[in-house]
This record gives sequence, C-alpha cells and structure tokens, in this order.
Amino acid sequence: MQPPVLAVVSGPPGAGKTTLARRIAETVGCPAVIRDEIKQGMVLADPGYQTGGDDPLNVPALHAFFDVLETLAQAGATVVAEAAFQDRLWTPHLAPLTAHADVRIIRCAVDAATAHQRIIDRAGLDPHRAAHGDQDLLDAIAVGRRSLDDFIDIRLDVPRLTVDTSDGYHPGLDTIIAFLTRPIP
Repeated sequence: MQPPVLAVVSGPPGAGKTTLARRIAETVGCPAVIRDEIKQGMVLADPGYQTGGDDPLNVPALHAFFDVLETLAQAGATVVAEAAFQDRLWTPHLAPLTAHADVRIIRCAVDAATAHQRIIDRAGLDPHRAAHGDQDLLDAIAVGRRSLDDFIDIRLDVPRLTVDTSDGYHPGLDTIIAFLTRPIP
C-alpha cells in the first residue's frame, strides 16, 4: 500500500494559499486542513479574545493543526494542509510526518503588490479575519517592519512545485494535481 500524500500549501500572506488548498482538496476529493480555520474555531470558544501582541491562541492552534495532520497521515488519509508558517515552524513538525505520508510542497508565489491588495481585501470583507492580525501585518508592512519578500520557504528535502497565483495558477491546476497524484521516484 502506498503512503497517503500530505500536500503542503505554503507561502507568504496573500499568496492565495487557502483558495488553492480548497481547490486541490475539492478536485482530489480529500480533506483540507486550514490553520486559520482551526484558530478561528478556537476564537469562537473564547468570547474575550483579543488579537495582537503575544496571541495566546497561536501555540494551541499550531499544535492542533499538526496533531490533526498526524492523525490523518497515520490513518492513511491523503490531505491538503495550508498555513502561512515559515520554515522554522513547518520543518520540525513536517519531518516526523514523512514516516507516515508522502509529503509534497506547493509553494504559492505572487508579486508583493497583489499579495498586499489581497490582504487589504480580505481584512475588509471577512470579519473572521480580525483574529489573524491582517491589519497588524498591513501596518508593519507600511512602516517597513515586515516585507512579504522576507518569507522563508520550507527547507525540508521533499518534492516541491512553485505555483504563481498572481492571475490564475501557473502552472495550471491539472499540472498541480498531477504533481500530487503521480508517483515520484
């Protein structure tokens, strides 16, 4: 029996990760585990929650995210995982999962202006996004404390595919699905 595929969709904020992760999961017919949705569920259970600073839900959300991925991998389920984690969070948590799953990385790439506009749009349209600090990120970018170019990719030695999400998907969805479903020697 082949191990399940753990499709990791990564990239900086505003790169189109969540949208692509959902499309992949729908096309392949598997679950998508979205870190921000896990955290949002935690926010709903904490009526006094305030975002910003040392967010008390970030660490529990991180552990819940990787615990779900481990459970699904050990059960033999192919899954799409999405988060804006950088290498320092992804690699130490993904490395043990390679014993249970065929980990493949899809790195979303987008120009900074498009990513910036997407962050602005989602912060204004989705009231649930307040829990994820989009406005804090925008403020940090505006004063030069943060840059989307500073994002550090996953360094784990597994198959990877970069997808430009600036205007559609390049390469296209068919190529992305083939990357995830074909055997890699």
